[in-house]
Amino acid sequence: MKISDELGHQSINKLLLKQSIPASIGILVMSIYLIADTIFIGQWVGSMAIAAITVVMPVTFLISSFGMAIGIGGASIISRALGAGDQDLAAKTFGNQITLSVILIISAVIPGFIFDEEILVFFGAKGEILAHALDYFHVTLMGVPFLTFAMMSNNIIRAQGFPKTSMNTMLIPAVLNLVLDPIFIKVFDWGLEGAAWATTISYVVSAAYAVWFFIFGKNELRIKAIHLKPILAIIKEINLLGMVTLVRQGMTSILIIILNNVLFTYGGEIYIAVFGVINRIMMFALFPVMGITQGLLPIVGYNYGANQHKRVRETMKISIIYGTGLGTIIYIILIIFRENIISIFGSDSQLTELTSPALLIVFMAIPIIAIQLMGAAYFQAIGKAMPALLLTISRQGLIFIPLMLILPKFLGIDGIWYAFPISDVLSSIITVIVLRNGLKKLKMT
Repeated sequence: MKISDELGHQSINKLLLKQSIPASIGILVMSIYLIADTIFIGQWVGSMAIAAITVVMPVTFLISSFGMAIGIGGASIISRALGAGDQDLAAKTFGNQITLSVILIISAVIPGFIFDEEILVFFGAKGEILAHALDYFHVTLMGVPFLTFAMMSNNIIRAQGFPKTSMNTMLIPAVLNLVLDPIFIKVFDWGLEGAAWATTISYVVSAAYAVWFFIFGKNELRIKAIHLKPILAIIKEINLLGMVTLVRQGMTSILIIILNNVLFTYGGEIYIAVFGVINRIMMFALFPVMGITQGLLPIVGYNYGANQHKRVRETMKISIIYGTGLGTIIYIILIIFRENIISIFGSDSQLTELTSPALLIVFMAIPIIAIQLMGAAYFQAIGKAMPALLLTISRQGLIFIPLMLILPKFLGIDGIWYAFPISDVLSSIITVIVLRNGLKKLKMT
Protein backbone atom coordinates (compact mmCIF):
# COMPACT_ATOMS: atom_id res chain seq x y z
CA MET A 1 0.00 0.00 0.00
CA LYS A 2 1.30 3.43 -0.94
CA ILE A 3 1.48 6.08 1.78
CA SER A 4 -1.24 8.13 0.08
CA ASP A 5 -3.66 5.16 0.21
CA GLU A 6 -3.78 5.44 4.01
CA LEU A 7 -5.91 8.57 3.54
CA GLY A 8 -8.80 6.38 2.44
CA HIS A 9 -8.51 3.61 5.05
CA GLN A 10 -7.28 4.79 8.45
CA SER A 11 -9.73 6.14 11.05
CA ILE A 12 -10.53 9.83 10.63
CA ASN A 13 -9.41 10.70 14.15
CA LYS A 14 -6.05 9.02 13.64
CA LEU A 15 -5.62 10.57 10.19
CA LEU A 16 -6.57 14.03 11.35
CA LEU A 17 -4.06 13.87 14.19
CA LYS A 18 -1.40 12.47 11.85
CA GLN A 19 -1.95 15.26 9.33
CA SER A 20 -2.76 18.13 11.69
CA ILE A 21 -0.06 17.77 14.36
CA PRO A 22 2.89 18.19 11.97
CA ALA A 23 1.09 21.05 10.19
CA SER A 24 0.37 22.69 13.56
CA ILE A 25 3.98 22.29 14.66
CA GLY A 26 5.19 23.82 11.41
CA ILE A 27 2.83 26.78 11.76
CA LEU A 28 3.73 27.11 15.45
CA VAL A 29 7.46 27.26 14.79
CA MET A 30 6.92 29.67 11.90
CA SER A 31 4.79 31.83 14.18
CA ILE A 32 7.43 31.69 16.92
CA TYR A 33 9.98 32.82 14.36
CA LEU A 34 7.79 35.76 13.28
CA ILE A 35 7.24 36.73 16.90
CA ALA A 36 10.92 36.32 17.80
CA ASP A 37 11.89 38.29 14.69
CA THR A 38 9.61 41.10 15.85
CA ILE A 39 10.99 40.88 19.40
CA PHE A 40 14.61 41.04 18.19
CA ILE A 41 13.80 43.99 15.95
CA GLY A 42 11.76 45.75 18.63
CA GLN A 43 14.44 45.31 21.29
CA TRP A 44 17.52 46.05 19.13
CA VAL A 45 16.25 48.36 16.37
CA GLY A 46 13.04 50.08 17.54
CA SER A 47 9.26 50.40 17.16
CA MET A 48 9.53 52.09 13.74
CA ALA A 49 11.36 49.01 12.49
CA ILE A 50 8.40 46.90 13.68
CA ALA A 51 6.14 49.21 11.68
CA ALA A 52 8.43 48.73 8.65
CA ILE A 53 8.24 44.95 8.67
CA THR A 54 4.47 45.23 9.21
CA VAL A 55 4.30 47.16 5.93
CA VAL A 56 6.73 44.95 4.00
CA MET A 57 5.35 41.57 5.03
CA PRO A 58 2.06 41.77 3.07
CA VAL A 59 3.97 42.85 -0.05
CA THR A 60 6.36 39.88 -0.04
CA PHE A 61 3.61 37.58 1.18
CA LEU A 62 1.36 38.64 -1.70
CA ILE A 63 4.06 37.80 -4.24
CA SER A 64 4.86 34.46 -2.62
CA SER A 65 1.13 33.74 -2.48
CA PHE A 66 1.33 32.82 -6.15
CA GLY A 67 3.30 29.78 -5.03
CA MET A 68 0.85 29.01 -2.24
CA ALA A 69 -2.09 29.34 -4.63
CA ILE A 70 -0.50 27.09 -7.24
CA GLY A 71 0.43 24.63 -4.49
CA ILE A 72 -3.03 24.39 -2.93
CA GLY A 73 -4.84 24.42 -6.28
CA GLY A 74 -2.65 21.64 -7.65
CA ALA A 75 -2.68 19.69 -4.38
CA SER A 76 -6.47 19.48 -4.56
CA ILE A 77 -6.21 17.90 -8.02
CA ILE A 78 -3.39 15.59 -6.93
CA SER A 79 -5.26 14.38 -3.80
CA ARG A 80 -8.35 13.57 -5.83
CA ALA A 81 -6.28 11.98 -8.62
CA LEU A 82 -4.44 9.73 -6.14
CA GLY A 83 -7.79 8.80 -4.57
CA ALA A 84 -9.08 7.81 -8.02
CA GLY A 85 -5.83 5.93 -8.86
CA ASP A 86 -4.84 8.34 -11.67
CA GLN A 87 -1.06 8.62 -11.19
CA ASP A 88 -0.53 10.17 -14.63
CA LEU A 89 -2.83 13.11 -13.92
CA ALA A 90 -1.09 13.67 -10.58
CA ALA A 91 2.35 13.81 -12.26
CA LYS A 92 1.14 16.13 -15.04
CA THR A 93 -0.43 18.44 -12.46
CA PHE A 94 2.83 18.66 -10.51
CA GLY A 95 4.78 19.41 -13.70
CA ASN A 96 2.38 22.19 -14.64
CA GLN A 97 2.67 23.65 -11.14
CA ILE A 98 6.43 23.95 -11.54
CA THR A 99 6.04 25.67 -14.91
CA LEU A 100 3.41 28.10 -13.58
CA SER A 101 5.52 28.94 -10.52
CA VAL A 102 8.54 29.91 -12.59
CA ILE A 103 6.54 32.09 -14.99
CA LEU A 104 4.38 33.87 -12.43
CA ILE A 105 7.04 34.58 -9.82
CA ILE A 106 9.47 36.08 -12.33
CA SER A 107 6.61 38.29 -13.51
CA ALA A 108 5.92 39.45 -9.94
CA VAL A 109 9.41 39.87 -8.45
CA ILE A 110 10.97 42.02 -11.20
CA PRO A 111 8.31 44.78 -10.91
CA GLY A 112 8.88 44.65 -7.13
CA PHE A 113 12.45 45.85 -7.57
CA ILE A 114 11.55 48.43 -10.22
CA PHE A 115 8.68 50.07 -8.33
CA ASP A 116 9.89 49.45 -4.77
CA GLU A 117 9.24 52.87 -3.26
CA GLU A 118 5.87 53.34 -4.94
CA ILE A 119 4.73 49.92 -3.72
CA LEU A 120 5.81 50.49 -0.14
CA VAL A 121 4.19 53.92 0.08
CA PHE A 122 1.00 52.39 -1.32
CA PHE A 123 1.12 49.74 1.41
CA GLY A 124 1.41 52.36 4.14
CA ALA A 125 5.15 53.14 4.47
CA LYS A 126 4.75 56.78 5.40
CA GLY A 127 6.75 59.16 7.53
CA GLU A 128 9.72 57.59 9.28
CA ILE A 129 8.67 54.10 8.22
CA LEU A 130 9.71 54.33 4.52
CA ALA A 131 13.51 54.32 4.93
CA HIS A 132 13.38 51.29 7.22
CA ALA A 133 10.93 49.51 4.92
CA LEU A 134 13.16 49.97 1.84
CA ASP A 135 16.16 48.41 3.61
CA TYR A 136 14.12 45.39 4.65
CA PHE A 137 12.23 45.03 1.35
CA HIS A 138 15.23 44.95 -1.00
CA VAL A 139 16.84 42.00 0.74
CA THR A 140 13.72 39.94 1.47
CA LEU A 141 12.49 40.32 -2.11
CA MET A 142 15.51 38.31 -3.28
CA GLY A 143 14.33 35.41 -1.15
CA VAL A 144 10.70 35.52 -2.26
CA PRO A 145 11.14 33.18 -5.29
CA PHE A 146 12.59 30.54 -2.95
CA LEU A 147 9.79 31.06 -0.43
CA THR A 148 7.29 30.70 -3.26
CA PHE A 149 8.72 27.36 -4.36
CA ALA A 150 8.83 26.10 -0.76
CA MET A 151 5.19 27.09 -0.18
CA MET A 152 4.12 25.37 -3.39
CA SER A 153 6.10 22.25 -2.51
CA ASN A 154 4.73 22.13 1.03
CA ASN A 155 1.21 21.47 -0.24
CA ILE A 156 2.30 18.86 -2.80
CA ILE A 157 4.24 16.92 -0.18
CA ARG A 158 1.25 16.96 2.20
CA ALA A 159 -1.13 15.85 -0.59
CA GLN A 160 0.94 12.67 -1.00
CA GLY A 161 0.57 11.79 2.69
CA PHE A 162 3.90 13.03 4.06
CA PRO A 163 2.85 15.52 6.77
CA LYS A 164 6.16 15.35 8.65
CA THR A 165 8.21 16.15 5.56
CA SER A 166 5.78 18.95 4.75
CA MET A 167 6.28 20.22 8.30
CA ASN A 168 10.05 20.28 7.78
CA THR A 169 9.73 22.75 4.90
CA MET A 170 8.30 25.17 7.47
CA LEU A 171 10.52 24.19 10.39
CA ILE A 172 13.82 24.62 8.55
CA PRO A 173 13.46 28.33 7.64
CA ALA A 174 11.92 29.19 11.01
CA VAL A 175 14.64 27.51 13.10
CA LEU A 176 17.44 28.78 10.86
CA ASN A 177 16.03 32.30 11.07
CA LEU A 178 15.91 32.14 14.87
CA VAL A 179 19.60 31.24 14.85
CA LEU A 180 20.69 33.83 12.29
CA ASP A 181 18.58 36.77 13.56
CA PRO A 182 20.57 37.57 16.72
CA ILE A 183 23.85 36.94 14.91
CA PHE A 184 23.10 39.28 12.00
CA ILE A 185 21.14 41.92 13.94
CA LYS A 186 23.16 42.12 17.16
CA VAL A 187 26.56 40.46 16.73
CA PHE A 188 27.25 41.75 13.20
CA ASP A 189 25.33 44.97 13.96
CA TRP A 190 23.47 44.87 10.64
CA GLY A 191 20.21 46.06 12.20
CA LEU A 192 17.00 45.63 10.23
CA GLU A 193 18.94 44.64 7.11
CA GLY A 194 20.47 41.77 9.11
CA ALA A 195 16.98 40.46 9.90
CA ALA A 196 16.18 40.59 6.20
CA TRP A 197 19.31 38.58 5.29
CA ALA A 198 18.45 35.97 7.92
CA THR A 199 15.00 35.62 6.38
CA THR A 200 16.27 35.35 2.80
CA ILE A 201 18.92 32.74 3.60
CA SER A 202 16.30 30.69 5.45
CA TYR A 203 13.97 30.72 2.43
CA VAL A 204 16.77 29.46 0.17
CA VAL A 205 17.53 26.53 2.48
CA SER A 206 13.82 25.60 2.74
CA ALA A 207 13.47 25.51 -1.04
CA ALA A 208 16.63 23.38 -1.31
CA TYR A 209 15.16 20.87 1.16
CA ALA A 210 11.98 20.56 -0.95
CA VAL A 211 14.07 19.92 -4.08
CA TRP A 212 15.99 17.23 -2.18
CA PHE A 213 12.73 15.47 -1.26
CA PHE A 214 11.41 15.50 -4.82
CA ILE A 215 14.66 14.05 -6.18
CA PHE A 216 15.88 11.71 -3.43
CA GLY A 217 12.94 11.27 -1.01
CA LYS A 218 9.86 9.01 -1.07
CA ASN A 219 8.11 11.34 -3.50
CA GLU A 220 5.47 9.41 -5.52
CA LEU A 221 5.28 12.04 -8.27
CA ARG A 222 8.19 11.12 -10.54
CA ILE A 223 7.80 13.71 -13.26
CA LYS A 224 9.47 13.78 -16.67
CA ALA A 225 10.31 16.75 -18.87
CA ILE A 226 7.11 16.21 -20.85
CA HIS A 227 5.06 16.80 -17.68
CA LEU A 228 6.32 20.40 -17.62
CA LYS A 229 4.47 21.12 -20.87
CA PRO A 230 1.45 23.34 -20.07
CA ILE A 231 -1.91 21.57 -20.35
CA LEU A 232 -4.74 24.08 -20.58
CA ALA A 233 -7.34 22.02 -18.71
CA ILE A 234 -4.99 21.38 -15.78
CA ILE A 235 -3.79 24.98 -15.65
CA LYS A 236 -7.38 26.20 -15.69
CA GLU A 237 -8.32 23.99 -12.72
CA ILE A 238 -5.15 24.89 -10.80
CA ASN A 239 -5.90 28.57 -11.36
CA LEU A 240 -9.56 28.28 -10.39
CA LEU A 241 -8.81 26.47 -7.13
CA GLY A 242 -5.63 28.42 -6.48
CA MET A 243 -7.48 31.65 -7.11
CA VAL A 244 -9.28 31.08 -3.81
CA THR A 245 -5.96 31.17 -1.95
CA LEU A 246 -4.60 34.02 -4.09
CA VAL A 247 -7.73 36.08 -3.52
CA ARG A 248 -7.51 35.33 0.20
CA GLN A 249 -3.90 36.50 0.36
CA GLY A 250 -4.62 39.35 -2.03
CA MET A 251 -7.53 40.46 0.11
CA THR A 252 -5.27 40.25 3.16
CA SER A 253 -2.74 42.52 1.47
CA ILE A 254 -5.42 44.96 0.30
CA LEU A 255 -6.90 44.88 3.77
CA ILE A 256 -3.53 45.72 5.32
CA ILE A 257 -2.98 48.53 2.81
CA ILE A 258 -6.25 50.09 3.90
CA LEU A 259 -5.71 49.20 7.54
CA ASN A 260 -2.24 50.74 7.69
CA ASN A 261 -3.48 53.92 6.07
CA VAL A 262 -6.55 54.17 8.30
CA LEU A 263 -4.43 53.49 11.40
CA PHE A 264 -1.98 56.18 10.32
CA THR A 265 -4.85 58.63 9.79
CA TYR A 266 -6.49 58.03 13.18
CA GLY A 267 -3.43 57.35 15.33
CA GLY A 268 -0.12 57.78 13.49
CA GLU A 269 2.87 55.45 13.11
CA ILE A 270 2.56 53.96 16.60
CA TYR A 271 -0.76 52.29 15.75
CA ILE A 272 0.80 50.55 12.76
CA ALA A 273 3.30 49.11 15.23
CA VAL A 274 0.38 48.11 17.51
CA PHE A 275 -1.21 46.17 14.67
CA GLY A 276 2.19 44.63 13.92
CA VAL A 277 2.25 43.15 17.43
CA ILE A 278 -1.40 42.00 17.28
CA ASN A 279 -0.83 40.42 13.88
CA ARG A 280 2.14 38.41 15.18
CA ILE A 281 0.16 37.24 18.21
CA MET A 282 -2.74 36.24 15.96
CA MET A 283 -0.43 34.14 13.76
CA PHE A 284 0.88 32.38 16.85
CA ALA A 285 -2.44 31.95 18.64
CA LEU A 286 -4.21 30.35 15.69
CA PHE A 287 -1.56 27.73 14.93
CA PRO A 288 -3.60 24.69 16.14
CA VAL A 289 -6.72 25.79 14.25
CA MET A 290 -4.70 26.46 11.10
CA GLY A 291 -2.99 23.09 11.55
CA ILE A 292 -6.30 21.24 11.59
CA THR A 293 -7.43 23.24 8.54
CA GLN A 294 -4.28 22.20 6.67
CA GLY A 295 -4.65 18.62 7.92
CA LEU A 296 -8.19 18.12 6.65
CA LEU A 297 -7.36 19.14 3.06
CA PRO A 298 -5.66 15.91 1.85
CA ILE A 299 -8.13 13.72 3.78
CA VAL A 300 -11.19 15.42 2.29
CA GLY A 301 -9.66 15.60 -1.20
CA TYR A 302 -8.57 11.95 -1.32
CA ASN A 303 -11.85 10.56 0.02
CA TYR A 304 -13.93 12.81 -2.21
CA GLY A 305 -11.96 11.52 -5.21
CA ALA A 306 -12.51 7.94 -3.99
CA ASN A 307 -16.29 8.60 -3.54
CA GLN A 308 -16.09 7.87 0.18
CA HIS A 309 -18.46 10.69 1.07
CA LYS A 310 -19.25 9.43 4.56
CA ARG A 311 -15.58 9.84 5.48
CA VAL A 312 -15.62 13.36 4.02
CA ARG A 313 -18.56 14.39 6.23
CA GLU A 314 -16.99 12.76 9.28
CA THR A 315 -13.73 14.63 8.66
CA MET A 316 -15.51 17.98 8.54
CA LYS A 317 -17.55 17.30 11.69
CA ILE A 318 -14.56 16.24 13.78
CA SER A 319 -12.36 19.06 12.44
CA ILE A 320 -14.86 21.79 13.32
CA ILE A 321 -15.43 20.38 16.83
CA TYR A 322 -11.69 20.28 17.51
CA GLY A 323 -11.11 23.72 15.97
CA THR A 324 -13.89 25.43 17.93
CA GLY A 325 -12.72 23.89 21.20
CA LEU A 326 -9.15 25.01 20.62
CA GLY A 327 -10.28 28.51 19.63
CA THR A 328 -12.11 28.87 22.95
CA ILE A 329 -9.05 27.76 24.94
CA ILE A 330 -6.85 30.21 23.00
CA TYR A 331 -9.09 33.17 23.85
CA ILE A 332 -9.17 32.30 27.56
CA ILE A 333 -5.36 32.13 27.62
CA LEU A 334 -5.09 35.50 25.87
CA ILE A 335 -7.47 37.14 28.34
CA ILE A 336 -5.45 35.92 31.31
CA PHE A 337 -1.91 36.47 29.99
CA ARG A 338 -2.26 39.32 27.48
CA GLU A 339 -0.12 41.79 29.43
CA ASN A 340 2.71 39.29 29.74
CA ILE A 341 2.49 38.38 26.07
CA ILE A 342 2.55 41.98 24.85
CA SER A 343 5.46 42.94 27.11
CA ILE A 344 7.87 40.59 25.31
CA PHE A 345 7.71 42.73 22.17
CA GLY A 346 9.72 45.58 23.66
CA SER A 347 10.02 48.07 26.46
CA ASP A 348 8.03 50.85 24.77
CA SER A 349 5.38 51.60 27.41
CA GLN A 350 3.14 53.40 24.93
CA LEU A 351 3.14 50.40 22.59
CA THR A 352 2.16 48.07 25.46
CA GLU A 353 -0.54 50.41 26.77
CA LEU A 354 -2.21 50.79 23.36
CA THR A 355 -1.96 47.13 22.35
CA SER A 356 -3.62 45.55 25.42
CA PRO A 357 -7.24 46.79 24.96
CA ALA A 358 -7.00 46.43 21.16
CA LEU A 359 -5.92 42.79 21.50
CA LEU A 360 -8.98 41.88 23.59
CA ILE A 361 -11.33 43.38 21.01
CA VAL A 362 -9.67 41.88 17.94
CA PHE A 363 -9.73 38.35 19.39
CA MET A 364 -13.33 38.38 20.70
CA ALA A 365 -14.69 36.03 18.01
CA ILE A 366 -11.68 33.68 17.83
CA PRO A 367 -13.67 30.75 19.34
CA ILE A 368 -15.75 30.48 16.14
CA ILE A 369 -13.05 31.31 13.56
CA ALA A 370 -12.55 27.58 12.81
CA ILE A 371 -15.96 27.41 11.15
CA GLN A 372 -15.05 30.04 8.57
CA LEU A 373 -11.57 28.70 7.85
CA MET A 374 -12.61 25.05 7.54
CA GLY A 375 -15.72 25.78 5.52
CA ALA A 376 -13.68 27.51 2.82
CA ALA A 377 -11.04 24.77 2.98
CA TYR A 378 -13.67 22.06 2.42
CA PHE A 379 -14.87 23.48 -0.90
CA GLN A 380 -11.29 24.04 -2.03
CA ALA A 381 -10.41 20.43 -1.20
CA ILE A 382 -13.30 18.99 -3.26
CA GLY A 383 -12.57 21.23 -6.25
CA LYS A 384 -15.50 23.66 -5.87
CA ALA A 385 -13.84 27.01 -6.46
CA MET A 386 -16.81 29.38 -6.36
CA PRO A 387 -18.21 28.51 -2.90
CA ALA A 388 -14.65 28.55 -1.52
CA LEU A 389 -14.08 31.96 -3.11
CA LEU A 390 -17.36 33.33 -1.76
CA LEU A 391 -16.53 32.25 1.79
CA THR A 392 -13.01 33.62 1.49
CA ILE A 393 -13.97 37.11 0.33
CA SER A 394 -17.03 37.40 2.58
CA ARG A 395 -14.98 38.03 5.72
CA GLN A 396 -12.01 40.01 4.45
CA GLY A 397 -13.55 41.89 1.56
CA LEU A 398 -17.32 42.16 1.67
CA ILE A 399 -17.61 42.64 5.43
CA PHE A 400 -14.33 43.67 7.08
CA ILE A 401 -13.17 46.45 4.74
CA PRO A 402 -16.47 48.39 4.79
CA LEU A 403 -16.64 48.06 8.59
CA MET A 404 -13.03 49.22 8.93
CA LEU A 405 -13.82 52.35 6.92
CA ILE A 406 -17.18 53.14 8.54
CA LEU A 407 -16.82 52.31 12.25
CA PRO A 408 -13.85 54.67 12.99
CA LYS A 409 -16.02 57.61 11.97
CA PHE A 410 -18.21 56.86 14.99
CA LEU A 411 -15.90 55.03 17.42
CA GLY A 412 -12.49 56.42 16.52
CA ILE A 413 -9.55 54.02 16.61
CA ASP A 414 -11.63 51.42 18.52
CA GLY A 415 -13.90 51.16 15.49
CA ILE A 416 -11.02 49.60 13.55
CA TRP A 417 -10.54 46.94 16.24
CA TYR A 418 -14.27 46.15 16.51
CA ALA A 419 -14.38 45.50 12.75
CA PHE A 420 -12.43 42.26 13.39
CA PRO A 421 -14.90 40.36 15.63
CA ILE A 422 -18.00 41.67 13.86
CA SER A 423 -16.74 40.44 10.48
CA ASP A 424 -15.75 37.09 12.04
CA VAL A 425 -19.27 36.54 13.40
CA LEU A 426 -21.07 37.55 10.21
CA SER A 427 -18.81 35.52 7.93
CA SER A 428 -19.15 32.45 10.19
CA ILE A 429 -22.95 32.65 9.88
CA ILE A 430 -22.61 32.73 6.09
CA THR A 431 -20.20 29.78 6.21
CA VAL A 432 -22.57 27.64 8.30
CA ILE A 433 -25.36 28.15 5.75
CA VAL A 434 -23.20 27.41 2.68
CA LEU A 435 -21.35 24.46 4.24
CA ARG A 436 -24.54 22.84 5.52
CA ASN A 437 -26.04 22.96 2.03
CA GLY A 438 -22.85 21.56 0.53
CA LEU A 439 -22.72 18.61 2.94
CA LYS A 440 -26.42 17.88 2.37
CA LYS A 441 -25.80 17.60 -1.37
CA LEU A 442 -22.85 15.32 -0.66
CA LYS A 443 -25.08 13.06 1.45
CA MET A 444 -27.47 12.64 -1.46
CA THR A 445 -24.75 11.32 -3.82
